[in-house]
Amino acid sequence: MTSQSIGQGDPVGRRFSDDSPRWSLWNPGNRHIFAYLLLLPAVLLTAAIIVYPIISAIDLSFQKIKIAKLGRSRAPWTLANYEELFTSAEFYQAIWVTITLVATVTLLSYVIGLATAVMVNQHFRGRKLARILVAVPWAVPSVMAAIIWWWLFDSSFGLINWALVRSGLSSEMIPWLSTPGAAFFVIVVVMVWKGYPFISVIMLAGLQSIPLELYDAAKVDGANAWNRFRYITLPGLRSVRGIALILIMLWVFRDFPIIYILTGGGPQRTTQTLAIMTYQEAFKFHDFGFAAAIGVITLIISVIASWFMVRRSDEPLY
Repeated sequence: MTSQSIGQGDPVGRRFSDDSPRWSLWNPGNRHIFAYLLLLPAVLLTAAIIVYPIISAIDLSFQKIKIAKLGRSRAPWTLANYEELFTSAEFYQAIWVTITLVATVTLLSYVIGLATAVMVNQHFRGRKLARILVAVPWAVPSVMAAIIWWWLFDSSFGLINWALVRSGLSSEMIPWLSTPGAAFFVIVVVMVWKGYPFISVIMLAGLQSIPLELYDAAKVDGANAWNRFRYITLPGLRSVRGIALILIMLWVFRDFPIIYILTGGGPQRTTQTLAIMTYQEAFKFHDFGFAAAIGVITLIISVIASWFMVRRSDEPLY
């Protein structure tokens, strides 16, 4: 059978012939439409679980609603929530606490995560076990991690206080979770302990993608360890650095269990982030419209911070 007979008489050949209707999905010019149709279920699902709640929250933020009820008549739009929000000293304090916490935890997690990634990337006995131990804190549920650290920093029976008193570094038990500065320090320690393994795993994957020939050539040229790290390792991690920083930053932005279990936002609101404030306004004071307004502002801040991190991640660190 000749190729001409296949193209004219065979259904398969006719399916891919140039005589196919332009509206047919089998037409090579319409393949992009077929690809869009395959993606349509995922797009609709994403819209249902992400886009629709965001739109609903924005709509709710313009309504003065104390308790949301199914079947209630829709309240008229108003700017009262945002007017109250932007004149609230508590809101600006929550923003300051959130930004300070995000910057501190992100920076420390990145430094420690990068250091541990470089360490476990070396060849030594027990490297596989070391890689597993590095990733363990990230695998621990946030609630369980918060309870463990709450016991460690307990003012009466905590292991940290016991070690400080026994070693002579402190003459009395320190009320870690009820002192403003100490409480913030505890939150930072717990979040860094929980977050740095995520950075470490991502950075380790990036290190594995850097060709070893570059390091060998640098050694031949006489480059020391610092120069190899500065001019080979850091540029080689540029593609994964931005993603890692954005994800850890967003995690700190939205984290709720660790802060709520350890301090509940106190003492004196020194650990009250926007996430804690949103929860309290919604489920403690039952002001859902005001809480939605806080959530919208939090979303805007997260988007701006993510955009800034994406722009900065494309710039060299040296």
